[in-house]
Amino acid sequence: MSLFPTQYSTLSAAALRPYIEQAYGFTGLTCRYLLRGVSDTYVLEGAAAKYILKIYREAHRSLDEIRGEVALLTQLRDNGARVAAPLADAAGEYVQHFAAAEGARHGVLFAYAEGSNVYTLSDAQLRMVGREMARVHNCTAGLQLPYPRSVYNVATTLTRPLQVLEPSFKAYPEGLAYLRELAATAESKLAEFDLHAFSYGYCQYDFLPKNFHFDAQDSLTFFDFDFAGQGYLVNDVMTFFVHFFLDRYYKGVPPAEAERAFAVFVASYREVRPLSEAELAAIPYLGVMFWIFYLGFAAENFDDWSNFFFTPRYIQERVALIKQWAEWYGV
Repeated sequence: MSLFPTQYSTLSAAALRPYIEQAYGFTGLTCRYLLRGVSDTYVLEGAAAKYILKIYREAHRSLDEIRGEVALLTQLRDNGARVAAPLADAAGEYVQHFAAAEGARHGVLFAYAEGSNVYTLSDAQLRMVGREMARVHNCTAGLQLPYPRSVYNVATTLTRPLQVLEPSFKAYPEGLAYLRELAATAESKLAEFDLHAFSYGYCQYDFLPKNFHFDAQDSLTFFDFDFAGQGYLVNDVMTFFVHFFLDRYYKGVPPAEAERAFAVFVASYREVRPLSEAELAAIPYLGVMFWIFYLGFAAENFDDWSNFFFTPRYIQERVALIKQWAEWYGV
């Protein structure tokens, strides 16, 4: 009987364990399925170490794009950045290949980021995030990888996502009209900046607390560079600013405290790397691009991601959130 066409398979944790042991020369590992997302994530543990195995989907990341992520992270690791780096197998290869039901899937084993997420950061932790993000940017500014990665610009974060979103807004046309008008405003406002003066390179584009850990000694590790791509480096500052916006929006954190905490982060960033007032002033407009990009991504990957949350109610709530961003930050 021929194999029925498959859209998204899940590789067996029980089968991955001996595969990884053989490929890397490990023994005594356990392997458990951790998370299904745009990629699948597994945790492997031995007596002395813990690892993260990420299994990519071809529809989401091509082999060359995965190699680009590996190249970026190894560059960061070699330059002393605090990242959970990919690990080479016994043959010196970073990418594993699997003949899955839907076709080729690829996997990368990463060092485990010790510790846990912290969502209410102390001033000391804010300062560490600022300094370490700046050190990441010192490595990625002007960098050119030998493999393709996403490029974050008006076309990829506004124009195309709004096209992708059209079918999802059939019952809410006024919401789509609002997003289009907001996107046009953000594009127009950005054009008023001297963008050539902005630092450019590879940004992580998702620098939220969910993507870094602090251990018991407050040592910091960044992880999950799946969305890393070329763009203005202030995009990473913007995505961290999103954290303070969400604290205001969902937790009622007073605006003055959110502004103070962000200022602590910025001051520490500037101890390591310049960050201009113009770049900071562009954050509200870059944020519009961020929100529309990820909303479009959720729509485009609905079938494969099984993101049950992407409902008409969610769409209306997300537009309301974006409206609040625009109102608070003067877009």
